[in-house]
Amino acid sequence: MKAPGIYLYIALLLAGFTASAQDLNARITVLAPKIQTTNKRVFQSLETAMKDFLNGHKWLAENLQPQERLDCNFILNITSWDGAGKFTGELQVQSSRPVFNANYNTTLLSVNDKDFEFTYTEGQTIDYSDQNFQSNLSSVMAFYAYVIAGMDNDTFSRYGGTPYYNLAQNVVTNAQTSSYKGWKAFDSNTNRYWLAENLNNKIYAPLRSFLYDYHRSGLDLMADNAARGRKAISELLPVLTQLDRQRLGAMLPLVFFTAKCDELVSIYAHTDAQARIDALNIFTQADPANGIKYQELQKN
Repeated sequence: MKAPGIYLYIALLLAGFTASAQDLNARITVLAPKIQTTNKRVFQSLETAMKDFLNGHKWLAENLQPQERLDCNFILNITSWDGAGKFTGELQVQSSRPVFNANYNTTLLSVNDKDFEFTYTEGQTIDYSDQNFQSNLSSVMAFYAYVIAGMDNDTFSRYGGTPYYNLAQNVVTNAQTSSYKGWKAFDSNTNRYWLAENLNNKIYAPLRSFLYDYHRSGLDLMADNAARGRKAISELLPVLTQLDRQRLGAMLPLVFFTAKCDELVSIYAHTDAQARIDALNIFTQADPANGIKYQELQKN
């Protein structure tokens, strides 16, 4: 898959261009374990509507083959419902892409959006426009669809995700007129506002560049030559220690390590002792929050 290079395509996206081509392979799960009701149809209807919306909309400029569709999971845990149309919940969003010549998908995005309130009635069609804010349900899904598209493109072409991060920022800008949480800087240090800000901020360009090299020069080579792929990744690791994690709203490093910490451990788990210690020192310095996981590298 190639990153978009013709901005006419992006103009078409901004104009609300849709097509029958499916870009996402989105799996949707709606859970409501805390909701006491005998009528579960509204949750089933919501799940179907979300699936139709995400998989039926044209999110990417390029046309994808079926095997190129972007794999992602949206798990919505409903925590409250007024019995009519108002919902509150937590939305977990994950995306991945296949590693070249390997039977393995690498996680690109893993976030838990806790500030998610929306309205929906059974049988409702979910409408969306890039031009204005129509509903929180559609805007949140569109936001993550563009982030997923951007992250996928960033791993195939250096900074290839930029047009999609611009579109995600556009969703945030349109949502400033709403009263829903998660769209404004002062709502939280880790929300949709800050994720879009980080993805479009040159401060975090080194991390985006790292993602490209990590996948294309590292993971994508490991099936054919594990030592060569690991060596390429090792040469990149010092970049992680240079990330500013103390900055207000430093969400992108958090998102990166949430998605990648287990994978990083597995890459170095069976290397020689010195390689494991070198990796451990970098990981614990760059990502102290997951320090316990990295301690696995101390084991023989």
